Amino acid sequence: MIDWLLEPYQFEFMRRALLVLAVTSAVMGVVGGFVVHKGLAFSGDALAHATLAGVAVAFVAGASVGLGALVAAVLTALGIGWTKGRARISSDTAIGIVFVAMFSLGILILSRRQSYTPDLMSFVFGNILGVSQSDVVGSAVLAVVLLLFVAACYRELLLVAYDPAMASTAGVPSRFFEYATLVMVAVAVVVALKAIGIVLVNAMLLIPVSTAALFLRRLPSIMLGGALIAFASAAVGLHLSYYAGVATSPAIVLVAALTFLVGLAVTSRRGVRLAAAATEGALE
Repeated sequence: MIDWLLEPYQFEFMRRALLVLAVTSAVMGVVGGFVVHKGLAFSGDALAHATLAGVAVAFVAGASVGLGALVAAVLTALGIGWTKGRARISSDTAIGIVFVAMFSLGILILSRRQSYTPDLMSFVFGNILGVSQSDVVGSAVLAVVLLLFVAACYRELLLVAYDPAMASTAGVPSRFFEYATLVMVAVAVVVALKAIGIVLVNAMLLIPVSTAALFLRRLPSIMLGGALIAFASAAVGLHLSYYAGVATSPAIVLVAALTFLVGLAVTSRRGVRLAAAATEGALE
């Protein structure tokens, strides 16, 4: 059993993959907690797709595609906040307008090229087994900066997430922290982009935290539980891809989805038992 668990990590690329997934899981747990609590599920998907514009521009210009993705994600996050405030429309509408524009820009740039390249497509579908040492370092640096910001501003972020109006009354710059939350989602998306890909990144932002929320109530506990579930799903998916020869990113997401379904089944049965016990007590 020990040999089965450790065999994949005799290879350097598998060790790098596990390290990046550990970093990604920590970020997904923390940021995913705010995303699920604040109802920003659409934002993760939108920002992931919006990075295609930055990736495409950077690739054509010969610059760092990771940096291009980060710039596009942050600009999209700020654009969503600005559009929502100026046009007085709902968050979903603002997200839809800005992300469609950015995604279309990315497609337009790609359409001018004669062929797609594997390097560019890795950002669309993920290429966890192809991450380099620089990818590991870049993801770790972004993750540390993001987690330090959350630790320093947790009270303000939490207050704005619960009630922006009350936060403003208490002297918290709620507008700033609403923008900051969107930028946090953008950074989280970029951290996970090379590992999971544009198509699946939102799943890992939502599913592990949603699973933890089935059993836990306090936001810090949900964040920690989400990070642990994300890492466990990633490790199992990584092993499945190694031994079964399947694509890694969808394997990880499907393991996370299965974990959610099991958790939902367990909590549903527990709810039925508690309801039945309450009914019996009332009848007695």
